[in-house]
Amino acid sequence: MLQSGRVAFSQMEQVLFGIPAAEAVGELAQDARRVFLMVSGTLNRQTDEVEKLRRALGNRCVGTFDRMPPHTPRGAVIAAAEQARELGTDLILTVGGGSITDAAKAVQLCLANDIRTPDAIDALRPVGGNPPPCNAPTVRQITVPTTLSAGEFSAIAGVTDERHQVKELIRHPRIIPRAVILDPAVTVHTPEWLFLSTGIRAVDHCVEGICSNEANPYADAQALRGLSLLASGLPRVKADPSDLEARLDCQMGSWLSMGPLAAGVPMGASHGIGYVLGALFDIPHGHTSCIMLPAVMRWNKQANAARQALVSAAMDHPGQDAADVLDAFIAGLGMPRSLSAVHVGRDAFDRMAEQAMGTPWVPRNPRRIDGPAQVREILDMAA
Repeated sequence: MLQSGRVAFSQMEQVLFGIPAAEAVGELAQDARRVFLMVSGTLNRQTDEVEKLRRALGNRCVGTFDRMPPHTPRGAVIAAAEQARELGTDLILTVGGGSITDAAKAVQLCLANDIRTPDAIDALRPVGGNPPPCNAPTVRQITVPTTLSAGEFSAIAGVTDERHQVKELIRHPRIIPRAVILDPAVTVHTPEWLFLSTGIRAVDHCVEGICSNEANPYADAQALRGLSLLASGLPRVKADPSDLEARLDCQMGSWLSMGPLAAGVPMGASHGIGYVLGALFDIPHGHTSCIMLPAVMRWNKQANAARQALVSAAMDHPGQDAADVLDAFIAGLGMPRSLSAVHVGRDAFDRMAEQAMGTPWVPRNPRRIDGPAQVREILDMAA
């Protein structure tokens, strides 16, 4: 039987890399008149990076929101949307990590569909995995990412429903940023643990894409090259935080890590369980990948050993066990490698296993997962 699939080319217009963010923003925002900044509070208050962008925009910058908590809670999304609405925003510029990027994606839909309360975000939930009937955004987004989790390259936003402590995915093809600026100099201010751990999040994208039963050559080409860049770049950043070439390699690897998702290749149990860990225990998504990916690889190996061998080779350890290679790599970066290291005990495993079954990725894990008991097996391996 012939392999079949679909590669969806997004509504992102361009990616600029290795160019100072202020210079790039001045070019990309030429057609905007009322630019609303959604930025990292730390960058805004403790560095001059956001001020450089304000100067580049001049009087086109109409306001700033810098109070987005991790995991993008609904209440904060609504607060940002209300401020953007009052200012008559025609372009959103984000500077920061994945929570800020995802928040701006959700804000676009809130503006287009007159969503004004946290409960009203229910209307944006996907229907059968597809965007709900709603107005497409007209206010677009330009993103300057400061971490490596790569959400800026997807048309999906993760937003946490505080009522149930569940992170939900909001989808619409037009919420992907119009443009992304990869400026390694801006990432120098990112805390080391955050830069490196989100780099493992990007590694997780690559690895689960490569190891999927639905992998294809288009996705493999990007994920394998992305994994190679990350495997080389992250230790160099750890050794010398001022190495901008290493940081740019990591950013390019992060971008390539999204190739599988663009090509319709699903993620697996590491991502699925990671969503639950983040929402229930406020654990950063980079750390969830550090903890879960080696355990998931060990549990899956009987189903995809040949694909796992590609991972080891891309990380310059051909012939070695991929889970062991990943675990040693994560340890070398000084990241947490067990649930106990982030104070999650076995008493929570049953609840986590139940919730993980409701994520979009666990049912498409390469080794079939029929129920919570098998998720519990993985959690026990990661304990």
